[in-house]
Amino acid sequence: MNEQPSRVAAGAADQYVLTLSCPDKKGIVHAVSSYLFMTGCNIEDSQQFGDHDTGLFFMRVHFTAEEPVTVDKLRASFTAIGDAFHMDWQIHRADQKMRIVLMVSKFGHCLNDLLFRARTGALPVEIAAVVSNHTEFEELVGSYNIPFHHIPVTRDTKAEAEARLLELVREEKVELVVLARYMQVLSDDLCKALSGRIINIHHSFLPSFKGAKPYHQAHERGVKLIGATAHYVTADLDEGPIIEQEVERVGHEVTPDQLVAVGRDVECQALARAVKWHAERRILLNGRRTVVFA
Repeated sequence: MNEQPSRVAAGAADQYVLTLSCPDKKGIVHAVSSYLFMTGCNIEDSQQFGDHDTGLFFMRVHFTAEEPVTVDKLRASFTAIGDAFHMDWQIHRADQKMRIVLMVSKFGHCLNDLLFRARTGALPVEIAAVVSNHTEFEELVGSYNIPFHHIPVTRDTKAEAEARLLELVREEKVELVVLARYMQVLSDDLCKALSGRIINIHHSFLPSFKGAKPYHQAHERGVKLIGATAHYVTADLDEGPIIEQEVERVGHEVTPDQLVAVGRDVECQALARAVKWHAERRILLNGRRTVVFA
């Protein structure tokens, strides 16, 4: 018996992701699916959500195109539908790794975790560079053959340091900046310039235990859950749209140092998931909230 090779085995189909948000109304799903059918594409996965509070509709479609086509052609042909429904939409290749920059200060657990996940393929990203206001992790980053940029920050050099970061983002065609425990407050201008493209990990459930030594504050309060929050950065400190939160239960016998160790693991998990979902274009902004098609 002669068996026909499967599409997956043949590897002929190009993979794409369409994301969109728009005012909710009838016909959106029909218009999108009809467009993909008429252009010879096949839907592999589709997720949608209508928010009754905001009246907005959100959708993520993973589709394949077996006939040769380019992203530019897909974007051009979809424009009419986008305009008709007043959509904020994007189409990207699903197999193209997102270029990111990691920023770190003196706590390296999240940096180390993301470097390893990217190296092993657990994260669909290409780390273009690591930026730090200290030099502690230059050797670690060098072991991954990734450029390390030491950009010191003082009150007098803050504007210059942020300008260098933005220049690096432009030169390296970076789509996402990840604050992997980067302990500097960013200016309003930088937050606006990178709006929707910069993720931070906060070492607690927001807005609890802000400031210095959050785990010691938690120990003093006798908490039973250790948490971490990954969120987009905005000009409002630690108040950006939340992407992911992670917790770990702890008992009364746990010391502050043990809380720190547990907290580091929790931070790594929450941040890694947030970066992965952003890189896979699973997150759509919904005002001060997010829609996450995980």
